[in-house]
Amino acid sequence: MGGPDSAPPPLSLAPFLPYGRQDIDQNDIDAVTAVLRGDWLTQGPAVEAFERALCERTGAAHAVSCANGTAALHLATLALGLGPGDAVVVPAITFLATANAARYVGAEVAFADVDPATGLMGPEQAEAAIGRAARAGWRVRALAPVHFAGQTADMAGLAALAARHGLAVIEDACHAIGSVDVAPDGRALPVGSNGFGTLTAFSFHPVKTIAAGEGGAVTTNDPGLAARLRRFRNHGMERDPAGFEDREAAFTAAEITKDGTANPWYYEMAEPGFNYRLTDIHSALALSQLARLDAFVERRRHLMDLYAERLAPLAPLVLPAARAPWCRPAWHLCAVRIDFAAAGRTRAQVMADLRGRGIGTQVHYIPVHRQPYWRNRCDNLVLPGADAHYARTLSLPLFPAMTDADVDRVATALAEALGLPSPV
Repeated sequence: MGGPDSAPPPLSLAPFLPYGRQDIDQNDIDAVTAVLRGDWLTQGPAVEAFERALCERTGAAHAVSCANGTAALHLATLALGLGPGDAVVVPAITFLATANAARYVGAEVAFADVDPATGLMGPEQAEAAIGRAARAGWRVRALAPVHFAGQTADMAGLAALAARHGLAVIEDACHAIGSVDVAPDGRALPVGSNGFGTLTAFSFHPVKTIAAGEGGAVTTNDPGLAARLRRFRNHGMERDPAGFEDREAAFTAAEITKDGTANPWYYEMAEPGFNYRLTDIHSALALSQLARLDAFVERRRHLMDLYAERLAPLAPLVLPAARAPWCRPAWHLCAVRIDFAAAGRTRAQVMADLRGRGIGTQVHYIPVHRQPYWRNRCDNLVLPGADAHYARTLSLPLFPAMTDADVDRVATALAEALGLPSPV
């Protein structure tokens, strides 16, 4: 995923445009400064305030913050009790973390193909992956749809599939804070509300729509899962007296007869956890950024609409990502589709040309099942939709501080890099 490129290109005098970057204002700086001047730097009031605000924003009953999006995905697999013999269905177009989180707990990954036009896993692709997992002798326990570039997967269809197979749903929404699912009955369901899923994982990396520096969160409506998320986030420690097993060590007789209060120093660990806690410093920044989410989403939508208009003359060599009808995306990436072969240019050549013009780009993503570790485990699985998506995708600059003129600049530079007339 990575942070924004920072080294200026040698051939351009214009400001460098990375493919993504954070947008920090004085309110963000003041919020972090207030924490630094206060009494708490780690798990204090800012963490609790951010979690409450995230619940309010998404409509979820519980939000558990954590160190980053990868930790969020790992916590979700832990909370569900996944382990050896189990399998999780994961689309091949995603960042490494979605699949790795299943392996962290010993589960297998059944990779699913995607729609080459959107990069999204649908019910048919997920069903095929479930079938492959069954033939391999794996017990599929969960679907992990990825909301790619800000567009959501077909959650109504995937939820119906999960219900038929008795599966949990872990939404990888690391690209999709602020996106909204539109249910078949017209209801608007904010991503993270878990209207269709069990758990939703978010990332607040600097290139994402809101930034915490590094940070993540998991939302759920299940209080039992929320308790497990919090416990695994904090070394597996249990501090709720109701959950203590060693009653003699936890209490003194006098305290039991009074009000059931445990010894003030006491805690237990029933199973190992991790130090995945988010700090008050990061939470203060994330909370401040969350207050600007609507403005960020609106600006990104405007820029994406402008890209669609400016790049239209470059069709069919350049096409925007196909738009999914079941969601209102909070765009994270401007991932366009380019027929490099027809243009007579390699993707590497185009990226180098653009960088020389002061424009950063990235590829999202190399299909995960093509990585050496997974290729060996998947017996050289072939997923044509994922391969077709990868062959043509290129992410162009998209971040709120971009001007309309920046979009014109990118469109013109891309056309010139492909040997096409300027569309602007």
